[in-house]
Amino acid sequence: MEKKLNGTLILGEFLPYRLSVLSNRISRAIADRYEERFQLSMPEWRVMAVVGEETDLSAGQVAERTAMDKVAVSRAVSKLLQSGRLERHFAPDDKRRSVLALSEAGKEVYREVGPIAVEYEHKIMEKLTSDEKALLNSLLNKLDDIQLHT
Repeated sequence: MEKKLNGTLILGEFLPYRLSVLSNRISRAIADRYEERFQLSMPEWRVMAVVGEETDLSAGQVAERTAMDKVAVSRAVSKLLQSGRLERHFAPDDKRRSVLALSEAGKEVYREVGPIAVEYEHKIMEKLTSDEKALLNSLLNKLDDIQLHT
């Protein structure tokens, strides 16, 4: 449906709002599966997921990769350090920079939560045809490549 640009905001048709609501609904559904079992919040899982995929990242790098607020990342990192799921050490290539890695306990949680998230993604994606999956991936890549400046 093509709309004429008249300056009127219709929230239910506003792309950023729709993407945000959809993202929140999907994230909430996945989080419902792991929060109680692992006492893990969404921001904590996002930090763990990023650090589990690429270790030795600074908190700032985690914030960049997750597009989360630095304060939210800082809180999540603090809780994960306290719970023993995350470790902080100095970067191998720069002893002045502190970086994060999953602890053994964190790796165990990561190994258990990862399949829950993948299973949920599979349930979503099985609703789409192969062509729709390819189109969705293409459109997401295109939108992700847009350089937005505030």
